[in-house]
Amino acid sequence: MAAANLTFGGWYIAWRWTHSLNLDAPWFSIPMAACETLAYFGLFLFTANLWKSGEPCAGSPPITIQNCDPEAPADRPISVDVFIATYNEDEELVRLSIRDAKRLRYPHPIDLQVHVLDDGRRQTMRKVCDEEGVGYITRTNNLGYKAGNLRNAMELTSGDFIVICDADTRLFPGFVEHTLGYFRDPQVAFVQTPQWFYDIPEGVRLRDHWGRKAGAIGRISGGLIERLVGEIRVGEDPFANDPKMFYDVIMRRRNWANAVFCCGAASIHRREAVMYAAVRAYAAAVHRETDRANKVTRRLTGEARLAPELSDYLGIDAAVATELTPYKFHVSEDIYTSLVLHQDRERGWKSLLHPQVESKMLSPQDLLSWTIQRFKYAGGSLDILFHSDVMFGPGLTFWQRVMYGATFWGYLGAVWNLAFLAAPIVYLCFGIAPVAAYTGDFFIHLLPFLITNELAFMFGTWGVAGYKGKTSYLASFPISLRALWAVLSKQTIKFPVTPKDRQEGNHLALVWPQTAVMVASFVAIAVCAVRLALGHQGFTLGGLLANAIWALYNCLIMSVMVSAAFWKPPAEDEPVRTPAKLEEAR
Repeated sequence: MAAANLTFGGWYIAWRWTHSLNLDAPWFSIPMAACETLAYFGLFLFTANLWKSGEPCAGSPPITIQNCDPEAPADRPISVDVFIATYNEDEELVRLSIRDAKRLRYPHPIDLQVHVLDDGRRQTMRKVCDEEGVGYITRTNNLGYKAGNLRNAMELTSGDFIVICDADTRLFPGFVEHTLGYFRDPQVAFVQTPQWFYDIPEGVRLRDHWGRKAGAIGRISGGLIERLVGEIRVGEDPFANDPKMFYDVIMRRRNWANAVFCCGAASIHRREAVMYAAVRAYAAAVHRETDRANKVTRRLTGEARLAPELSDYLGIDAAVATELTPYKFHVSEDIYTSLVLHQDRERGWKSLLHPQVESKMLSPQDLLSWTIQRFKYAGGSLDILFHSDVMFGPGLTFWQRVMYGATFWGYLGAVWNLAFLAAPIVYLCFGIAPVAAYTGDFFIHLLPFLITNELAFMFGTWGVAGYKGKTSYLASFPISLRALWAVLSKQTIKFPVTPKDRQEGNHLALVWPQTAVMVASFVAIAVCAVRLALGHQGFTLGGLLANAIWALYNCLIMSVMVSAAFWKPPAEDEPVRTPAKLEEAR
């Protein structure tokens, strides 16, 4: 189906450029064809990502360190540091994560230490650590945000492996037992496990929801609809937080290409790999800074070649001024560090996605928290793409570039998504079409592409609801556009902590672009219908039907995000989220 989809897509794109451009409005038709071509290229990348799966073999839990590193100087038990990074989260929430980390089991002797990395420098947090008998690590500044926090902890610990947790990461007892087996391969640098949000609203059945609103009639009507189309849940996962599509499909099918990137929490890292990559990056940075200082000095002195003593001094100065950063000081330190590790052809570091959920954590429960998180993801990824050389520098394999490229391309998609949202409105209001005519030839070329696209997506993601991901991707275009503008204008992408508690109130101001698209679409449909009825030139019935369906589809997608701005849990379904209630619920 994917091959058929790409074939029909190529046929459609070729026809668009050669037979269907609206030469009366090239300023509109050509950019639209270009946007369709860019989207089609993204389809190639996404299809390549889904094309092949390769399941890793974990092996049995290693007994000693020499099972993971044959060159280890002594055959001793494995040592593991669990880092729980926190800044301003509630201390009792962190306590729950501490207690779960202390319950980690392992079938062989192991040196397991739990450390809380407190960038908030709170005495109350220190007291919790003392009460729970775990390590407390802090620092005098917040340089480098989470990456700096992790670096500081690495300087003060010595475990062979590091488990990274956020304040709300609740590790299952088998986390270490089920993941350390991968490290029997001495080239495995880190293993990412799927993140599971255990507080995602389950919603209520349509029949029950309508029954509350309209009594027996509503319940019967809702039941009949569900008999026809299957179970429908109102209020289910309103922010499309469920990460199954990302982990179970997208990331899992990157194992074969060695292109799985770290997603921060719920991952385990080989300390040697992180430090090895850091030293290589440090040496490269010192070399670049020394070359720059040499060029500046030669330009100032007019000398063609500097004295060896002066060159050595400039090198030492660059070495002192450059930070050694095991985790890159970056808002997306996880994906950045993954790229640096994958660039290292000399050691050939590997990364893997463990297929089973080994922890649980909290998800954003309001649109403001969700927006903060998604802007951070988009801004960090785009900053790597435009302002670093890790993506296009030497070291990555072809397939690694394809997989990482699919990730970055997805955030750029907001540009052509905006064009796809605007195109039907332009036709419906002004009668200006992106194609020469909405004739049978147009539908003959377009419909096979759209149908095979839906079928291929369904088969390629079988068992996972794909519509939520597509809805989130299209409706979140303002976030990606704002992130793109911030990166291109070289604004600093900040690292705000995603709130762990629900932010009260509605957040309509966050969805004004989606609301504007919906209003403009409905107005445009009415305008076109009136003009067509009045016989105005430039409007056709085929054009009205095609663009009205397109605009209504866009409105349906936008409505999901707009409704999320007003969403709040029903009183009887309010999730247990406060630290006291979380402890009570245990």
